[in-house]
Amino acid sequence: MLSFTEENYLKALVQLTFFENSRQHEGQGKSEVGVNRLAAYLDVKPATVSDMARKLKVKELVDYEKYGKISLTELGKKEGMMVIRRHRLWETFLYQKLDFNWDEIHELAEELEHIHSIKLMNRLDQFLDFPSFDPHGDAIPDENGEITIPFRRTLSEVKEGKKCKMIAVNDNSIEFLKYVDKIGLKIEDEIEVLKKEDFDALTTIQFKQKQLVVSPKFTDNIFVLCATCLNAKECDC
Repeated sequence: MLSFTEENYLKALVQLTFFENSRQHEGQGKSEVGVNRLAAYLDVKPATVSDMARKLKVKELVDYEKYGKISLTELGKKEGMMVIRRHRLWETFLYQKLDFNWDEIHELAEELEHIHSIKLMNRLDQFLDFPSFDPHGDAIPDENGEITIPFRRTLSEVKEGKKCKMIAVNDNSIEFLKYVDKIGLKIEDEIEVLKKEDFDALTTIQFKQKQLVVSPKFTDNIFVLCATCLNAKECDC
């Protein structure tokens, strides 16, 4: 059985090599990551990452050579995906059944994700009616660690005058989620892009009969589907 720390490393590697750097689809990220990048992501020293990479290599979970980059093996990727599956199912349970706010559930799920019972997780999945997405709009891997990501783009990519709907957030930080709550925007809400400023990239949006000027930091972290392309595999709006 893997330790909590080993699971955290595998989850981080999945995030950095499978989810991060994707544009319209998750799963288009880089296949390997440098020691310094992983150290910064986990807020640990590079030497600590190197030590863990060697341990994970012995267990055939990663490919790694000294001074080289780290990549997941198929086994390592599956183990990392299963941690993410547990995390996102627990987030969904906490949000839907226990009425936690979406800015509260991440830290709690960080602890619960290390419960290893496959039977428990499959029953939790069934109890929740097999959700495809967690409360933040992130896709949930299935019991085999497989994941299907829908087509999507950021709000910053939507052209002036177009409508779209919010389907996920890219930033799961407490500060960002509280801000999204504060302005009253929720998953599945329709957004219309009224105006985009060339000078400072500020964007005027409308939702729920409310107009708001938002920054690129906001629009870069909201994932959407254009209203005219909801069933498309790609979009040119």
